[in-house]
Amino acid sequence: MPSRLSALDASFLYLEEATTPMHVGGVAVFDRPDDGFDYDRLVELIEQRIALVPRYRQKVRHVPGNLARPVWVDDPEFDIAYHVRRSALPRPGSEEQLTELVGRLMSRPLDHTRPLWEMYLIEGLAPAADGRGGDGGRVAILTKTHQAMVDGISAIDIGQVILDVSAEPRDTPDELWMPRPEPTDGQLVLDAISEAVTRPTEIVDNVRVAAGDALATVGKLAGAAGKVLNMARTAGRRAPGLPLNAEISTQRRFAMARTDLEDYRKVRAAYGCDVNDVVLAVIAGALRTWLMSRGEPVAGSSSVRALVPLSVRGEGDVPSSATGGSLGNRVASFLVDLPVGEPSPLVRLHQVTHQMREHTDTGDAVGADTLVRIGGFAPPTLHAVGARAANGMARHFFNLVVTNVPGPQFPLYAAGARMLEMFPVVPLAKGQAVSIGLTSYDGGVYYGLNGDRDAMGDLEVLAGMVDESLEELLETLRQTPMTPVRGDDR
Repeated sequence: MPSRLSALDASFLYLEEATTPMHVGGVAVFDRPDDGFDYDRLVELIEQRIALVPRYRQKVRHVPGNLARPVWVDDPEFDIAYHVRRSALPRPGSEEQLTELVGRLMSRPLDHTRPLWEMYLIEGLAPAADGRGGDGGRVAILTKTHQAMVDGISAIDIGQVILDVSAEPRDTPDELWMPRPEPTDGQLVLDAISEAVTRPTEIVDNVRVAAGDALATVGKLAGAAGKVLNMARTAGRRAPGLPLNAEISTQRRFAMARTDLEDYRKVRAAYGCDVNDVVLAVIAGALRTWLMSRGEPVAGSSSVRALVPLSVRGEGDVPSSATGGSLGNRVASFLVDLPVGEPSPLVRLHQVTHQMREHTDTGDAVGADTLVRIGGFAPPTLHAVGARAANGMARHFFNLVVTNVPGPQFPLYAAGARMLEMFPVVPLAKGQAVSIGLTSYDGGVYYGLNGDRDAMGDLEVLAGMVDESLEELLETLRQTPMTPVRGDDR
């Protein structure tokens, strides 16, 4: 019998609309090696590694009459050249051109008649201002994966399996793939009826969800899989009315910001907080300046409510080799009021730290080092889990989603090409004009800002204010003696 989608995964298929495509992505920038890195080399690498992610050669088949949830079946016409594509930037291959292309590519929905993923090799990116990329320049790889394929932290993304810890690619066994015969409509119906004998309410539930009540289902199931931990006073209030919430279009903008992880560690050590607290305080400062640049009223009590998903341990969870080192799909979604009305960067940090400690003092939160150890480099997967939590909540409860995923602090490679940077692309929920994802990797912290094209015409302005906000916090260190304090060191 084919593998059936979970109720939560199926809900993301039903929830998808033209304005809210349900795919998560990432933009990885690579230093082109001396012997080159081209489309053929990437395709060869994918062909060698795709056996590690069998779902990527499967497509979704719907059961006639929606008598049961859809199933995963092998795609007998799987065409890797369709899924792995190439593009090139016009000279000079600037980052502005890269972000414009990423925005356009992420705006396009995936083809639901094929496996739900795409990868783009983007050539022609000029060397970085700091000289990285050398004479060979740089290339970027953009991945798009539907959230229905990401079943939790245990899932593996195609972007992960192409990466190695050294420039010498690891050996992978050759595999002759023979697709299993695709079931007929009659077989799918018989399987659904067989399941209904043991679970008679299953057919009614599936028809109801497919008919349009997917939002209620995803909220219920996402709430069960990833609990929402908040103080009652926070969850009981609507989010402030801000330009961050708007009716969104089908088109997107993308912007990037890059910062140094060591700067966050300095602030963490000085003020006894976690790196994630510093990140949220930096975002609060950037949002404050951005709102003021727009002429928006910013009073002392003004705030922006962020949905901040963090991985947590369930009772009795002990990651081990027996469980594949996975924590499963357990995410606590914290509502944090970012104090954009507060002019002092240090007071903003203290206020954010206080809120996060009230949320995480239960001891359930999983530390950054644990996530890296059990998941390897899994930003696309973990950012998708955060996006799921956003779609499972009523949109009037928060203004934007902030996902922060730690990565390894050593270089990774794809077919000998060193990965320099990784920027996440977190999808927008309905009514959300912008989402912010960030990933720490090899000494850097990389922000990816995904915004609606119409509502966020100044998205690059907001991205530019991230570095300014971090500098504000660093300036406080020059005025305050540093006392090392133990905390999350990423």
